[in-house]
Amino acid sequence: MGGPGDPPEGTPEGGPGGGEDEYRSVVFDESFVRAAQLQEFSAQERMTDHTPAVRRRAPLRRGLSRQALILVLLIAVAFGTAIYMGVRHPYQTQAGSGPPAEPLRMTVIPLAPEGEVPGIADTDYLYAHSPAAQYRIGAEGIPLPAARSTAHFSDSQVTSALIIAKDYIVRSSLYPEVLTGDQVRPVRVLLDPDQLDQFDQSFGHPAADGRHAPTGWLVRFDAAQAELADRKIRVQGTLQAAETDASALEVTADHTFVYALRPAQAGAKASEASLFTVRRELHFRFDREDLRLHQAQLVVSYVQAGPLSCADDSTNRLHPLLAGQTAKEGGPAGTDPYATGGATALCGSLAPGSQPKV
Repeated sequence: MGGPGDPPEGTPEGGPGGGEDEYRSVVFDESFVRAAQLQEFSAQERMTDHTPAVRRRAPLRRGLSRQALILVLLIAVAFGTAIYMGVRHPYQTQAGSGPPAEPLRMTVIPLAPEGEVPGIADTDYLYAHSPAAQYRIGAEGIPLPAARSTAHFSDSQVTSALIIAKDYIVRSSLYPEVLTGDQVRPVRVLLDPDQLDQFDQSFGHPAADGRHAPTGWLVRFDAAQAELADRKIRVQGTLQAAETDASALEVTADHTFVYALRPAQAGAKASEASLFTVRRELHFRFDREDLRLHQAQLVVSYVQAGPLSCADDSTNRLHPLLAGQTAKEGGPAGTDPYATGGATALCGSLAPGSQPKV
């Protein structure tokens, strides 16, 4: 018998009181109602012109909220700014690189002969009877010393510095196209970019100011006056490497070059050759970027060359005195001790023992 509120026939099958209600667990909460795409019209709305009982609702926007979009945008802007400042910041210094290269300081001293320049047609005889008799030929006269690591540079880095220094010396002292003044690029490509403006100004506007003399950068003769009588240039000297600080190596080079020259124009003495000597003391500086890019900073150049006449200008090109010639009368160009910023003119005397015995 059913209870007091139950139908006489009992609870219908599938009714609220019969068996397990499969829809009992479904909860139609507010979010579920709002998410429904169909919405029933109200009774008032159905009394108007609306024929259907339901209408389709606009779908809910499931994108990011405005605050989230602003936050994402701010993060993107901050990240992009950090990358830009890290890559493009004008004051950024690369790891391992040092301060900007110093300007080259140079001194070129002509050496005047005391008498007539000796000469003979046989260049081998000239060399054999001169102080350069035991010198090696060309780049063989610039041997590399044993490389040892320093506190902050490895063996390979020290070796690289020595190789670059030797490369510069060979190109600037032994290349025929450089010696005749036709080319400067073989030397220029080895310089640190910070020194290129000084290099270009030296050749564009030579000046005896201790900063802009082409003969401080390389060896070159007046091609209209002299030419090589023998391309087997004699060389002797040393290379030394040392660490100046944690960011730089310094290589000191001291070499003497002996050239056999003859007049470029035909004449009575055109067949005779004479020796011309150049001593170069060069100081190079290398930071890690220079070593990586195979380039050098030339910071000091001290040159002595002869036989030359002190009255000739040796700033742009060297004007060798050849066989049978003597130095012009008079000393170097006058120097004004009251003028600031100018270099003091220097000239030396070529010792008789430095000349070949012919």
